[in-house]
Amino acid sequence: MSRPIEDYALIGDTRTVGLVSKYGSIDWLCVPRFDSGACFAALLGEPRHGRWSLAPDGEPIEVKRRYREGTLVLETDITTSDGTIRIIDCMPPDEDIPNVVRIVEGIEGKVRMRMELIMRFDYGWIVPWVRRVDHGLYAVGGPDALVLHTPVATHGENLTTVAHFDVSPGQKIPFVMTWVPSNGPLPEVIDPFVAVANAEKWWRDWACSCSYQGEWREAIMRSLITLKALTFTPTGGIVAAATTSLPEKLAGERNWDYRFGWLRDATFTLYALLMSGYRDEARAWRDWLLRAVAGDPSQLQVMYGVAGERRLTELTLPWLPGYAGSQPVRVGNAAVSQLQLDIYGEVIDVLYQARRAGLSSDMHTWRVETKLLEFLENHWREPDEGIWEVRGPRQHFTHSKIMAWAAFDRAVKSVETMKLEGPLTRWREIRDAIHEEVCARAYDPGKRAFVQAYGSTKLDAALLVMPQVGFLPYDDPRVISTAEAIERELVREGFVLRYHTDEAVDGLPEGEGVFLLCTFWLADIFAMTGRRDEARDMFERLLAIRNDVGLLSEQYDPYTSRLLGNFPQAFSHVGLINTAYNLSPDQPTHPAAHRKNSR
Repeated sequence: MSRPIEDYALIGDTRTVGLVSKYGSIDWLCVPRFDSGACFAALLGEPRHGRWSLAPDGEPIEVKRRYREGTLVLETDITTSDGTIRIIDCMPPDEDIPNVVRIVEGIEGKVRMRMELIMRFDYGWIVPWVRRVDHGLYAVGGPDALVLHTPVATHGENLTTVAHFDVSPGQKIPFVMTWVPSNGPLPEVIDPFVAVANAEKWWRDWACSCSYQGEWREAIMRSLITLKALTFTPTGGIVAAATTSLPEKLAGERNWDYRFGWLRDATFTLYALLMSGYRDEARAWRDWLLRAVAGDPSQLQVMYGVAGERRLTELTLPWLPGYAGSQPVRVGNAAVSQLQLDIYGEVIDVLYQARRAGLSSDMHTWRVETKLLEFLENHWREPDEGIWEVRGPRQHFTHSKIMAWAAFDRAVKSVETMKLEGPLTRWREIRDAIHEEVCARAYDPGKRAFVQAYGSTKLDAALLVMPQVGFLPYDDPRVISTAEAIERELVREGFVLRYHTDEAVDGLPEGEGVFLLCTFWLADIFAMTGRRDEARDMFERLLAIRNDVGLLSEQYDPYTSRLLGNFPQAFSHVGLINTAYNLSPDQPTHPAAHRKNSR
């Protein structure tokens, strides 16, 4: 049986990540990058598809875990009838190749431990050859190799590396697993205790730059560390989530690969980083963006690989049964070829905000923006697949039009206030034409709400961003009544659905959880329209569904209290940060001061 998504904690080195269950099993790890093939894929299948378990032989009585404060160093205390042990897990972030360091420490009593290391490359497809080398084991299969170093004696059982050992109070027994290319030399052996100490210092040094000092600093800090862990340091790219194919409905088929850099998701992440004082990460992502989008603006993609790759072909992996039987398991993402007009607005907005925040830029950046605006000028009237990447027919999605408006609004502001050159009169005319059209064609007077698409009567929680980007002010009656309509029709048990999936708008079978980012957006509306007590209640409700180490997935099932979707999800943690700022007006950089209303 698949463990609940909320049972997992994250470790990572800002190049890739692993997911560790409450009971000491690493069930997901892709090496050497986020989007590489998994060497541990049990998360999407069974133990035979790869995992690394360190656990007491006895039945656990109690499990407690936490991150060391301000770090991504995980500690898990497991108590059995024989005593208590602690497992320390981390991936040192200052190494050129990925290392997973695990240390078993005795706390009380004498505890018998069992290690099971099932190494499988290419998402559980390749069973490697394993042989002994100096001070360890070497497993090779195709282009990949793993090296295990430990003082514990190991042996093979049924294509599994196994060890049994006892731990007494004060003992610390280390394990280090390192990935290397199979055609390269054996890696140097790292000192596991020094590696953990260095990792702890690295993360704490990074965390101390956070500028937020309000009520929710702990929650914001954990979310910022999670966003940093989803950053690919060599290039500055930011992935949307750590996993692929964790379902939006258990046993369903809404299972997607999120291990890529969505322009939309990354721009939201950039706002959160800038607000919190992380300018270096913001600058690195902006530079990644400029490299990734270079070329014909008609070829702008909604997502790229972490180094800017464009071919992200979607494939299914039939040998994996899927998380809780949710099939198919997908790698790659066909949405890469979709037309999503909103990303032009998000990209141009984030570059504008970066300039406002004082990040230096050159004329090359502005030339990229003007080329994107030229394309949008000729295509904003077209239907698209929209923010939710529908796999049904293209529509004139209202959110896409609003973000097209935002693109020209930011271009106008850049010329007016930053002395950049551009066709100011024409951009003003286009901005005003989009605004007039959206207000005329997307507002349903009978429903007293903006609707999902022109000619539709359906609601869409994405329209909650309308005042955030300045399309209309928060106190506009149409904004307030749209939020009230969403509150009536899309809220389930205090959380917000994206839209009604049973209305066949997205070309997929119905059914998914509530969408956490949309719930944060509604809390923002409440906070900015005088309903601060309700905003606070909704925010606290969202904080309460984080798992025990402060992580959120994309969606949530309020009826079964289960996290759903890919995990941890950048979108959700960005929403948490932004809403905390909106509820902390004493913070000088909260979003209300960040995006000015224009009309």
